[in-house]
Amino acid sequence: MNKLKETKTFLGQLKLAWMRDNLEKLVEEANRQDISYCDFLYSLTHGEIDAREQRASERRMTQAQFPFIKTVDDFEFAYQAGITKRQISQLLDMQWLDKAYNIIFLGPPGLGKTHLAVSLGIEAVTKGYKVSFVSMDELIRHLKIQSSISRSRQKIKRIISSDLVIIDEIGFVPISREEANLFFQLIAKLYEQTSLIITSNKGFDDWAELMGDPVITTAILDRIVHHSEIFNLTRDSYRIKHRISILQ
Repeated sequence: MNKLKETKTFLGQLKLAWMRDNLEKLVEEANRQDISYCDFLYSLTHGEIDAREQRASERRMTQAQFPFIKTVDDFEFAYQAGITKRQISQLLDMQWLDKAYNIIFLGPPGLGKTHLAVSLGIEAVTKGYKVSFVSMDELIRHLKIQSSISRSRQKIKRIISSDLVIIDEIGFVPISREEANLFFQLIAKLYEQTSLIITSNKGFDDWAELMGDPVITTAILDRIVHHSEIFNLTRDSYRIKHRISILQ
């Protein structure tokens, strides 16, 4: 076995897959361009780091479980009176996430609340943060069965260990007092440790009826609203407008 093949074997044993797979090409380029040893080593190690960061980003994106992939640039700000592109763009630096602040999008269905939440989540993933997306209905289901179902237990564990948790569609389905208590326990664990993005079609005044217990609701809201930025989206549904324009 010659030294090049042996070196590739060593790189494989060290789990340096990109360096192993690209060693031959970089050696040829170095010989052809008379590259210094330092420059050659830089190219080799830099390529490995880039490849690892790309794999890590793809892994974080998969684990986030976004329902779709959309960016802020895809959002139709012209249809919304309660939010501007400048406001959302200011959130893309993720300083609020570093401070464990929350973002809350309120408004009727069809205004793009989930789109905005996902867009911010995707930006967080690309910047190296661990993100979990979950609908309220799915979250409650996992909370209820986590003690007996391994998959749900792992889901909740992943949520708790995330830097950002997106809870979508609070308000579509009422929950029982027992379910509200489980939700409170999770929010209490995340409080001031993990940032939240919450979307809801209900105003805060309606949450007590939604959750079946005003005391638990107050405790939940105290923790969610503290250190938060709240956006009320107000105009007619973009989905309805878009559907009407297609039919005309």
